[in-house]
Amino acid sequence: MADSYELEVVDVVEETADARSIVLDPGEHRAEFAHKPGQFLTVAVPSDRTGLVARSYSLSSMPADEGPITITVKRTEEGYASCWICDNLKAGDRLRVLPPSGIFTPKDLDADLLLFAGGSGITPIMSITRTALARGSGRIVLFYANRDERSVIFSGALADLAAQHPDRLQVVHWLESVQGLPTQEQMKAFASQYLEWDAFVCGPGPFMKLTVDALKDLEFPRERRHQEKFVSLGGNPFETDADREPGASDDDEDLSTSSSGTLVEPVEATFSHLQVELDGENLEYDDWPAGRTLLEHLESKGVKAPYSCRLGECSACAVRLLEGEVTMRNNDVLEDEDLDDGIRLACQSEAATEKVRVTYS
Repeated sequence: MADSYELEVVDVVEETADARSIVLDPGEHRAEFAHKPGQFLTVAVPSDRTGLVARSYSLSSMPADEGPITITVKRTEEGYASCWICDNLKAGDRLRVLPPSGIFTPKDLDADLLLFAGGSGITPIMSITRTALARGSGRIVLFYANRDERSVIFSGALADLAAQHPDRLQVVHWLESVQGLPTQEQMKAFASQYLEWDAFVCGPGPFMKLTVDALKDLEFPRERRHQEKFVSLGGNPFETDADREPGASDDDEDLSTSSSGTLVEPVEATFSHLQVELDGENLEYDDWPAGRTLLEHLESKGVKAPYSCRLGECSACAVRLLEGEVTMRNNDVLEDEDLDDGIRLACQSEAATEKVRVTYS
């Protein structure tokens, strides 16, 4: 089981009629909940049918040395977990969560940022905006699309930030009730003014697709184009080790396809050499066995590597491949361009070469 913590709910803020910000006190676990702007928490929500369901919600707060942290949750139609959180949580309750995860975060807070948010996709974008304004020096342009004016989450906070930083922050609101749905050509025209900026996109699937397609048409390079993608977790990251069979592999074929799409032969050697950069440490092992995932092997060494779903359905365990190759059992979250950029899921990655080097940074 991943290390989970029960945090106290110190406040529940009604942002809109169907969105709530849940303010949590890390207490003595502040070090574990230090986060980067744009990351998310995985939350355990009680369920009468399954005991609990696990859902990931982005942090909307700015990383801080002290004080609470905040996730923002929008009620979705027939969304059990979001409805439970919005309807039931109150100050004084305790919420079981995993530490922050995710790679949707700027590498340079001094860079000029072009941010796109649709609906509740504003949540990680808000964390990035707050942090970059407070700790960086670059300019920020935020394109924020919503159904109507009442749907705008953080409308007051965004107005305040724009007033406080008129030379650095520009917020452009797009309302479907007024302007209709944005088109790819309209997004291209908007983004064409900021071709040298770093772009971040989060929102509903159709919104992200047309925005990313517009950026591709403008030839935004992959290293300056980022998108967040969430799926409902099918597994239970809060399960105990006894509930799981470590090392079990779904792949019994003689040949397999690597995560980059290349047909590879399984390694002839029983073990592979593994080098890992994690939290400023360089770890090295000569005994990564075939059939065991990268995450499982690190755990067998007592390493607390990040993960959430263990099913390839989120990016909490993402690593960047620096040398060698791996095969992934499953991948429901990484796009082809992520794979081309060397991103892999540690919870699904098995060695496909005799030497593999990865980094979590």
